[in-house]
Amino acid sequence: MCYVSLIEPKNFKEALLDDSWVNAMHEELGQFERNNVWTLVPRPRDMNVIGTKWSFKNKSDEKGTVVRNKARVVAQGYTQVEGVDYDETFAPVARLEAIRILLGVACFLGFKLFQMDVKSALLNGYLRE
Repeated sequence: MCYVSLIEPKNFKEALLDDSWVNAMHEELGQFERNNVWTLVPRPRDMNVIGTKWSFKNKSDEKGTVVRNKARVVAQGYTQVEGVDYDETFAPVARLEAIRILLGVACFLGFKLFQMDVKSALLNGYLRE
């Protein structure tokens, strides 16, 4: 608890003033390195370059106590042009009906289910763009 900041910074400069947010940013960048998901390349002249920015959020438990600082690097999507930078958007989400069916089948067949949270699932997608 003592390593968690209760205040969400508004921007990168504010986050640099707090060690807990600096640690959260290092954790995010460490995920990029561990998963080997980026390569530094020269800036292309004839292409639209999409910038990034930091997003800072406090994660709370069921009692409302801040338990974790989460820093994410996000794309500035508003600079993208449809048809040039992307063709379609898609985000897979499990529907409640599918989860109920899975639980029912697992119960009927006596399967043991495990639940997990993948912190860096977004880094495992393959992009051609």
